[in-house]
Amino acid sequence: MIKVENLTKEFKTNKKFPGFKGAIKSFFSNEYTSKVAVDNISFEIKKGEIVGYIGANGAGKSTTIKMMTGILTPSSGTVSVNGLIPYEKREDNAKNIGVVFGQKTQLWWDLPISETFTLLKDIYNVSDDDFEKRMAFLNEVLDLEPFYLSPVRTLSLGQRMRADLAAALIHNPKILYLDEPTIGLDVVVKEKVRKAIKLINDEFNTTIILTTHDLIDIEELCSRIIIIDNGQKIYDGKINDIKTLYGYLTTIEIQFKEDIKLEDLNLTNEIELHDDEFKIEVIENKFMITFNKNKTTVAEIMSKVMKQFTVLDFSIKDTSIEDIIKKMYRRGV
Repeated sequence: MIKVENLTKEFKTNKKFPGFKGAIKSFFSNEYTSKVAVDNISFEIKKGEIVGYIGANGAGKSTTIKMMTGILTPSSGTVSVNGLIPYEKREDNAKNIGVVFGQKTQLWWDLPISETFTLLKDIYNVSDDDFEKRMAFLNEVLDLEPFYLSPVRTLSLGQRMRADLAAALIHNPKILYLDEPTIGLDVVVKEKVRKAIKLINDEFNTTIILTTHDLIDIEELCSRIIIIDNGQKIYDGKINDIKTLYGYLTTIEIQFKEDIKLEDLNLTNEIELHDDEFKIEVIENKFMITFNKNKTTVAEIMSKVMKQFTVLDFSIKDTSIEDIIKKMYRRGV
């Protein structure tokens, strides 16, 4: 469905010189500075996949998406989307894709969303029957009816986001690009949007590329993630695999009946522990024991603890995908 090979994008800007004379010199100078935003990236995405494409601010993910949608032309390398080169066949490519930007809208500000959808129906040459069926599905999934006749300017952020998602799906695109689709939404609306995305993927086998800083979106929607940093791909694989490879630290939070001190808790005997993968902290009268779950188990730790003291309560927390990615950004893995 999508094939990216050795994709590179370099931006060139006129070199700036300091001061007033420098400003004049910059105006007439042929010197320039260059920045590589995307650096020799390759990957393939199959039909029906939901893939998280993530990176820190400035990592190059938005530039990649713009080349995949045809907005930008690569400096080198190639992109093929459903058999088309998007920056060469922009109009044909636009018929195959839908795009939702969390911080921007494609809706007409003063028009009711019902009229926006009618306009998009005509733009994409959607038949009356297909439009009726699609709107019935989208209304059911996204609950558009309560604000269907309301002008866009009167909608809440959550309502506008649901309307934007519906607008991107009017023509039943084969590929859907979602850029921060839940940004600024409350927990309840976020859950509705995530559920809608899952249903759209299940119903139409739509290929979805999701860029977001909300890693709960990634964990709930994607089975595969591509991580880029400084324009380069640093990981491409399943979320479960990255957790197995890098999420080996587990933390047990324990509350004791007794009033004990840190030095009272002895776990060094009988259990194989390593200094760089084991630590005990006391936070607000709770003991936090962090260890490598590949070297020992929760059962072993808790057995040793309960032989010494009475445990009132405990909870277990594995390394989150957010913590893993932070480490990768810092080259900590």
